[in-house]
Amino acid sequence: MSSGHLLSSPVVAAAGGFTPALVTFLLYTLAVFSLAIIANHLRKGSDFLSEYFIGNRGLGVWAFALTFAATSASGGSFTGFPSKIYSHGWILGLWIGSYIVFPICTMGFIGKRLNQVARRSGAITVPDVIRDRFRSASFGLLAVALIVFFMSFNLIAQFKAGSLMLKTLLDGVAVFESATDYLGASLGGLSFFEGVDPAYLLCLLGFGLAVVAYTTYGGFQAVVWTDVMQGIVMVCGVIVMLPLALYLVGQQAPEGVGSLEHATLRMAEMSPPRKGTATFLSPTPLEEGASLDKGAWILASGAAEGAEARLFRIIDDSGGVAAGTGWPGVKGLEITTVGDREQVLKNEGDRVRRDLTLGELALEDYAYGAEEGRKGVYVTGPGPSPSSDAGFLPLSLVISFFFMWAISGSGQPSSMVRLMAFNNTVTLRRSIFTVAIYYSLIYFPLVIIFCCARVLMPGMDAESDRIMPAMAVFLTENVGAGWLAGLLIAAPFAAVMSTVDSFLLMISSGLVRDIYQRNMNPGASERRLKWLSYLFTLVVGAAALLGAVNPPQFLQDIIVYTGSGLAACFLAPVVYAIYWPRSNVEGCMAGMLGGFAAHLSMYVGGIWANGSFFRPYRLMEFDPIIVGLLVSFVAGYVVTRLGPPPPEDLVRKYFHKSGSSSGA
Repeated sequence: MSSGHLLSSPVVAAAGGFTPALVTFLLYTLAVFSLAIIANHLRKGSDFLSEYFIGNRGLGVWAFALTFAATSASGGSFTGFPSKIYSHGWILGLWIGSYIVFPICTMGFIGKRLNQVARRSGAITVPDVIRDRFRSASFGLLAVALIVFFMSFNLIAQFKAGSLMLKTLLDGVAVFESATDYLGASLGGLSFFEGVDPAYLLCLLGFGLAVVAYTTYGGFQAVVWTDVMQGIVMVCGVIVMLPLALYLVGQQAPEGVGSLEHATLRMAEMSPPRKGTATFLSPTPLEEGASLDKGAWILASGAAEGAEARLFRIIDDSGGVAAGTGWPGVKGLEITTVGDREQVLKNEGDRVRRDLTLGELALEDYAYGAEEGRKGVYVTGPGPSPSSDAGFLPLSLVISFFFMWAISGSGQPSSMVRLMAFNNTVTLRRSIFTVAIYYSLIYFPLVIIFCCARVLMPGMDAESDRIMPAMAVFLTENVGAGWLAGLLIAAPFAAVMSTVDSFLLMISSGLVRDIYQRNMNPGASERRLKWLSYLFTLVVGAAALLGAVNPPQFLQDIIVYTGSGLAACFLAPVVYAIYWPRSNVEGCMAGMLGGFAAHLSMYVGGIWANGSFFRPYRLMEFDPIIVGLLVSFVAGYVVTRLGPPPPEDLVRKYFHKSGSSSGA
């Protein structure tokens, strides 16, 4: 969006120097590093592995609740989720609604029992629990492999999200622009970086190095403490954005019409944009090398006399042209709603280019929602969809996502680690209530905010993953509060950081504890384990950073894939392990592998059925998570019944009351 309105904003780049927004953001980053340093200092003298990876199981209500909530509210919540709201409208309230009962399902369903089992075995990682509960090293290694596989994908998505947010904040700052030019020139001859935006790459390096450094240095306590601060920043950012968005929408509303009512009425008149290629003709000869920049707006008249002008946004740089009279086959997005065209012309003013005429067009309508005369697709189910003629959220997917968020969330290893770290049952009960309130304060307002964004900022459909930071800048610019942009962008940035640090620790703990210490060198000294923990955290972070150089396009699709995949693998085995004395290693391994295979096959089938891995094949129109969970639970049960009973001493250890321990 190099030539767009947002990036020339005085909020973002006042005179090309440091702005109030940037100063606010830097203060936030400084606070994160300060907490990491304090956490590292206080950790000295404790048992290293237990403290570094699980905080010695001593989390109280606020620390436990906010680190649990902040880890779950990832970059998807503040980047992918707003992108979905912007793209599909009010139906996202139903898509995310069951997330409010997620803490009841996750913390209430398995929290107390998992904490007890982990204490009895002395486990400090999820593979630890699985290995010790079934006395099977191979089962523990399988769990490590699946965690590393899925979380590596998710880390790449989170790194991308953090870098895009940082880029929005820094665009136009003189030092950043100079560094970007230097980096672009330095990497020009390297094929690995070919086609990569130097500004994005510079932000990726800054974000990646920062989060890897404080996670490596501070360990679990740094993650918890920063999660608490980041959790507060997230909810404050949303609470500030909500009235600002409603205020600006209200400024457009007729007298007697409320802000939310006006936003809904405007959305009811919207039709989806068209996407494709267009030829733009110039009335005068063009100089060689003239280009149309990505993000530019063009109000082009038709070739026929008196034809109505049509509004386009360039979604990919056209490149230079030979001397001639136009640009053929430029990738663009056409705004099809009258109200949206008026809003763009109001927002962009004289930045809209008006001297071109249209040549050949090759535009595609949405598969659902673009039918002639159809209205209201953004305010009713199933919501518009560019690829599915069933719409974005048919009833089968409503049911699927209820299970996805509320039920399968219990199967996330990142949440399980938190459940192993609280100090007692009272903490757990109070945290369930606290997290449910916290999610209510985040997710419902986000639906309203980004439905308002649909009204205030049309034309972001091709880069909707950037709508959160772009909306933050837009809101603060229009109320004249520049410093607020830093706080509002810090909110999604905090969500990404809180997820990245947790995933980094999970992967490194699997490598150090579950592979090296428990299988290769049980007698390793604490000093060696300490430095290996630092090393693996750095290596995993660096690998994710490299993977994010050329990341997949859609953040939320990656998060849904990894979240549902982990649940399909882990929920059934863990539930059987902690609640069913008869469960055995053969049955639970079958459940884990069966869930993985069934879930993955739905996504692989999407390549043939829908042309994309991230558009999975849906059996009877249900999401792969339903298939994966069903196969996992059934396979685990059947194979357990067919197999031998577990050793009696294991049953006594984990299910006999005399074996209970203090804490949970």
